[in-house]
Amino acid sequence: MAKFLSRDINLMEFQISHSNKQKLKPFYDDPDSMLPDVEAYASWLHPSALNSFDCIMKEAKGKKVVVFLDYDGTLSPIVEDPDKAFMSTEMRAALREVAKQFPTSIISGRSRDKVKEFVQLNNVCYAGSHGLDIMQPPKSRDKKGNEGAFQPAKLFLPAIQEISMELEHKIRETQGSKIEDNMFCISVHYRQVPPQDQGNLKEKVKSVVENRPEFRLTEGKMVIEVRPSIEWNKGDALNYLLHTLGFSNADDVLSLYIGDDQTEEDAFKVIAGKREGFPIVVSSIPKETKAWYSLRDPSEVLAFLLRLAKWNKSQASFLQLDYI
Repeated sequence: MAKFLSRDINLMEFQISHSNKQKLKPFYDDPDSMLPDVEAYASWLHPSALNSFDCIMKEAKGKKVVVFLDYDGTLSPIVEDPDKAFMSTEMRAALREVAKQFPTSIISGRSRDKVKEFVQLNNVCYAGSHGLDIMQPPKSRDKKGNEGAFQPAKLFLPAIQEISMELEHKIRETQGSKIEDNMFCISVHYRQVPPQDQGNLKEKVKSVVENRPEFRLTEGKMVIEVRPSIEWNKGDALNYLLHTLGFSNADDVLSLYIGDDQTEEDAFKVIAGKREGFPIVVSSIPKETKAWYSLRDPSEVLAFLLRLAKWNKSQASFLQLDYI
């Protein structure tokens, strides 16, 4: 695990443990293929973050709010073509307003450059590859404004490129498959692959990684990902960002983390363990999660962000953060 040593850290001081054993997570059916069960959702134990907004923000009074978000399925809808997962103009405007008032970061499985291209905001911190490529927060950059980056898996890049080329060769004849290079992880999308071919595709991807113990497979919503087998996840990225912002040892910080992916659970666990914030899952169906609250879809995320920006403006005595 990463160990935080001082406020002015040397990036090389982050000690990352490498696993020599390949970790394969089981493949699950695509949650998107399930029709929402209204009755089951209504009885879900995770209350709506919108309906509980006043209760959540009551805990934020007098504290420094820090916002963390996923991208796909949170700020943008899940779409057939991952290259067309655009966020709405309204969502961008709401996110811009929130980021003006609170330190705001997006931690995505996408490459850092790709998610920044989608979001198009300069007052947001971007972390790509599930936190393996983290841009320095605006207030932590050097005097020239250089972004810099923390990349704990940098040594894996040559092997990742080798795997990517091998995957291209292996699955090129699989109709509807798509490989996305996310720099420190390789995403194999199969949303457009015929159902009868999906199992065979997964086996092909497994065969590329099975003899490489330094890599592991994980699966998200209709996507299989090849990632370095190091002990670093979105929870570690969350801690790293809080540290670089100067909040790692503060007792007056409240983190809001909103995301829909299974990889969010590591960050949810960190926040729930510290009890210094609120993990919020985005899901239209009941699911097992460490989150305490829920939002159904990106439209509810938009509504929550709008209320968050409005709430801060209404707090006459609340500390206004100049974070642009």
